[in-house]
Amino acid sequence: MDRDENTEGVAADAELAAEIMKRSFRPSLIRTEAWEGYMFADIEIKIKESREFYGAVLWPSAMVLCYFLDTHRDEFNLTDKNIVELGAGTGLVTIVTSLLGAKVTSTDLPEILGNLRYNVTRNTRGRCRHEPCVTELSWGKELEERFPRATCRYDYIIAADVVYSHPYLHELMETFIHLSSENTIILWAMRFRLDPENRFVDTFQEHFHLQELYDLPSLRIKLYSARKRTPTPH
Repeated sequence: MDRDENTEGVAADAELAAEIMKRSFRPSLIRTEAWEGYMFADIEIKIKESREFYGAVLWPSAMVLCYFLDTHRDEFNLTDKNIVELGAGTGLVTIVTSLLGAKVTSTDLPEILGNLRYNVTRNTRGRCRHEPCVTELSWGKELEERFPRATCRYDYIIAADVVYSHPYLHELMETFIHLSSENTIILWAMRFRLDPENRFVDTFQEHFHLQELYDLPSLRIKLYSARKRTPTPH
């Protein structure tokens, strides 16, 4: 790549990153409840974070994924699609995909569900074709019992910033594999921080075909789509 192409790439990255982050706003008036505002799916969304839990804080990867879905509605038409979100956190991605017409199952750890359910209900009630379902999912645990393959068939698995330095990356991989069928599309936004995350991408590609949709170096975030690899016959 020559210098001009590199300069153009940096400028395009900065412009797109700025456009995505502009979708966030803060209320102008002093209020009794702390919340952050976001504009997606043509609707103002109010998100309450919980500082008590790492997973109940909204990270930029969620905004990247929401922006992509909001601006690619023709290519990724979510109307009436079955979606499961892993590590839903504050619920922004669940809310946006629900507002875009999907049937969403929103999952996270038990201690996250209270705040997640509050945000999802607050922003989707009376606004969506399908009421989203908020439920517990601990990666790698009771997958067939709680999400049987015979009945839980998902068009999309969505995830934002679920890969970070913790001891459950193997269980996360098991969960991706269990929930996906040959027709499932995974949309996964990831912020790169440490080596374990880079290695996870390598392991992920052993099981899934990976396509890069966005590369935003200024945010250290990439957005991928993926499909399950077909087992090679022996």
